[in-house]
Amino acid sequence: MKSARKKSAVVTPAYTDEHAASGIREELPEIETWPNQFPDYEIEIEMPEFTAVCPKTGLPDFGKILLRYVPDQRCLELKSYKMYLLAYRDVGIFQENVVNRVLRDVVRAANPKIATVVGEFSPRGGLSTVVTAAFSRKPKGSRGKR
Repeated sequence: MKSARKKSAVVTPAYTDEHAASGIREELPEIETWPNQFPDYEIEIEMPEFTAVCPKTGLPDFGKILLRYVPDQRCLELKSYKMYLLAYRDVGIFQENVVNRVLRDVVRAANPKIATVVGEFSPRGGLSTVVTAAFSRKPKGSRGKR
């Protein structure tokens, strides 16, 4: 009688490093800015019909992107920001990366005092996702911990 032995199967990961990095360096329209005229106020911009593409399945991801920021010297020009967000509809990118990429690009464009991006994504397979990324500039003269 032979003993039953399980053969070790080689498991190929369903998601690759290429999937994880997909869309992070995608060329997107420039976010334009204009000179801020007032100090110390918050701007909130919501895109209720955001769409991107899952980099593995190619299926669309739907959601809402909310940006809250306190401008310093520059404010976002809304039409260019809208065109920037609309460009994601053809980009394969994970939801978590969308939120972090939007925050990175907003900070690069406008250098706000504070910025937060929240992505609320519609359920797929019974799971909905909320991703939040935040940026806060250190006050001028701050040297950090020693």
